[in-house]
Amino acid sequence: MGYLFKAAVTAVIFTSSTVAAQAATCGNTSSGFNAWKAAFASDAQRAGVGQRGIQALASSQYASKTIAADRNQKSFKYSLDKFMKVRGAPTIVSQGRKRKAKNASFFEALERQYGVPAGVIIAIHGMETGFGRFMGDSRIVSAITTLAYDCRRSAFFVPHAIGALKLVDKGAIDSSTKGAKHGELGHTQFLPGNALKYGIDANRDGRVNFYTEADALASTANFLRQKGWKPGAGFQEGQTNFKIIKQWNAAGVYQKAIAIMGAEIDG
Repeated sequence: MGYLFKAAVTAVIFTSSTVAAQAATCGNTSSGFNAWKAAFASDAQRAGVGQRGIQALASSQYASKTIAADRNQKSFKYSLDKFMKVRGAPTIVSQGRKRKAKNASFFEALERQYGVPAGVIIAIHGMETGFGRFMGDSRIVSAITTLAYDCRRSAFFVPHAIGALKLVDKGAIDSSTKGAKHGELGHTQFLPGNALKYGIDANRDGRVNFYTEADALASTANFLRQKGWKPGAGFQEGQTNFKIIKQWNAAGVYQKAIAIMGAEIDG
């Protein structure tokens, strides 16, 4: 049950006695994070995480900026008009139409395969990262393990922490790969567990890379389809596919913005 790591890559040595003595108990300050990691290593290994993933867990650091961001999510407080203005909706729509026209065959192929209109995928891409211009500056493994440790939403983030460690095992990310404050990665900011489950190798280079636009957008379409997207059905508020858009983000204004901008991009 013990784990031995090279000192050069290991911030904490996880021994069998440490794991046996501790459970992966959440906390609300940085003081318990290292002890939590030691215990969580056992959980992660039982979930199928390999040596590289365990090493990434060991080297992760408590992400104070992630906790600050999690406590101050302004999107839930904005009106729809305010949110659309802050997000730069007119710019996203204008640039989105150009991107759709420029890559028409790609988006047509996506819709044929997954049933999701280009406008929805493009709106998400624009909203999440400004079409890939900023994909985050936080270390994914540190951010997501910090959220898994934090008592506020530990149960939600633990599967995504396991997902991140498995992505490390697969070589899709490493301990230094950067994403958003909540551990989201790539062009459309997938949470790691979702990246692991819904990732698509769209450019057929043998690996799923969420920092490659084609893979990220195809994965986004696949996520929506697997969540129950009905091809040809409407996606505005009150229509069939709006409940699927809700699966992408928990903020109501975000959901409505995707629907509105998606329709305008396709219009």
